[in-house]
Amino acid sequence: MLKKIWWKEAVVYQIYPISFQDSDGDGKGDLQGIQSRLDYLCELGIDVIWICPVYKSPNHDNGYDISDYYAIMDEFGTMDDFDELLHKAHERGIKIMMDLVLNHTSDEHPWFTESRSSKDNPKRDYYIWRTGKNGGYPNNWESYFSGSVWKYDKLTDEYYMHLYSEHQPDLNWENEEMVGELYRMVEWWLKKGIDGFRFDAIAHIVKAEGLPDADNPDKRTWVRAYQLFSNLEQVHDLLRMLNEKVLMRYPLMTVGETSGLGPEQALDYVGDQRHELNMVFQFEHMFVDAEGQGTEKWKFKPWTLVELKQIMSRWQTVLHLEGWNANYLNNHDQPRALSRFGNDGQYRVESAKMLATFTHMLEGTPYIYQGEEIGMTNIAYPSIDDYRDVETLNYYEQQRKIGEPEEEIMAAIWRKSRDNARTPMQWNDGYAAGFTDGDPWMKMNDNYTYINAETERRNPDSIFHYYRKLIALRKQHEVIVYGEYKLLLPLDTELYVFTRMLGQEHLLVILNFFDRDPVFHWPEEDGYAAAKVEMLLSNYEPAQGENLRELKLRPYEARVYKLILK
Repeated sequence: MLKKIWWKEAVVYQIYPISFQDSDGDGKGDLQGIQSRLDYLCELGIDVIWICPVYKSPNHDNGYDISDYYAIMDEFGTMDDFDELLHKAHERGIKIMMDLVLNHTSDEHPWFTESRSSKDNPKRDYYIWRTGKNGGYPNNWESYFSGSVWKYDKLTDEYYMHLYSEHQPDLNWENEEMVGELYRMVEWWLKKGIDGFRFDAIAHIVKAEGLPDADNPDKRTWVRAYQLFSNLEQVHDLLRMLNEKVLMRYPLMTVGETSGLGPEQALDYVGDQRHELNMVFQFEHMFVDAEGQGTEKWKFKPWTLVELKQIMSRWQTVLHLEGWNANYLNNHDQPRALSRFGNDGQYRVESAKMLATFTHMLEGTPYIYQGEEIGMTNIAYPSIDDYRDVETLNYYEQQRKIGEPEEEIMAAIWRKSRDNARTPMQWNDGYAAGFTDGDPWMKMNDNYTYINAETERRNPDSIFHYYRKLIALRKQHEVIVYGEYKLLLPLDTELYVFTRMLGQEHLLVILNFFDRDPVFHWPEEDGYAAAKVEMLLSNYEPAQGENLRELKLRPYEARVYKLILK
């Protein structure tokens, strides 16, 4: 049954605060900076801002290591600044979704300071502690940031678990007192009036009973044991309890970061009758150009459009009427989609518009990552010294230790580093792209002189204004939000074509994913051959005298047609 609700109809804009806008000249973005750009976001037309963590943090992983859930990081401002941002956003009809980490804290959080102080401290079991086995580590699990998930703590002669950095100890969700503390914290933020949460690493809050070793057929030192710490059944029990105790009392938008699952498993999180989350971020399409997940992500393999269509179509069809999709190609943890799936050179504008058409015409809530709407691209710093991301730096050190050539390591980093998405926002062609009056916390991309928001806003045919058109179309045509998706030409290696259908409303979306000139033959089925055709959107001007029945597409061309069936 079709259920209409505000977060299905919304368009979300993700902000990575340290790189968005600096207001005080320290070279780092902040809350006052975000507030100063609210009118820009209003002009774009978005409905929700997802703000990456701004809580107090020592910043070993750019805010995802929280040391105080009830305070704002000094670099970002104060709680008064946050309250003012929330108020000003709401005045403009923009909602705020907070990024919240419930899987782990910082090792500087007071809970962990107490936990590590002695084995009999009341907060000892707030975290996951174990003794070593046979003079070694408690098990052979590998951290997301390479190496063991265990860190030895000399004071109590035990190890604590960290699925991510050693500065991010995992919380123990089997401790009811700790869980109660999290409930109270979540409610505290909701009473402030925020409109939702993106739950970071939420799939990992439960670990396999007994923390057994992972199978190790390749005799590796450390094994990425996804099946032992991802999407375990008890996660759903804990999320339903969180919903029952806190979330369901508020008209929220909730989205979970849940790697390692397909759409059938995603329904366990987002199914209408599950009462857990509104939607989840899936990662299958983020690994079409990699040998695998984890450290394997650095090993590039050519992606194919057929594989991408298969993945996206499964998510579209399985979740239809049963759950809801979160559609994205960019975020703070991924390289820029324009450089990855498009063409950031000759066809930068055309391919950026094509990729935007793709994500916004799928069924689900579209997410825009800062800079995506102006066509920002990957960065290729010549030296590892210019990189800031802990995952990237760990990968570099690990590969150097095993003797990988410098040029091969840097090529992988240029392609896949998370810092590709984290370069400062490019606002104008002035000093530091208008991001700061000081020294930027990381080097700007040199192309800011011609890729920037000011230039985009002045050009009516820009990527920015194309995004505005896409967002406006979504508000005008219910079929874009709620229509059923159907894939056409599943084996075509160049064209991604699908329809959206809601009652008598039909849309035909034609996307050329490459720089070649394929011919699209108008479909004969479903009465489309005799349909009256209206073009809603295109990233090119229609060619004179073109034949719609055998349509020759230009590089990275995108077209959206409204079909009126006879």
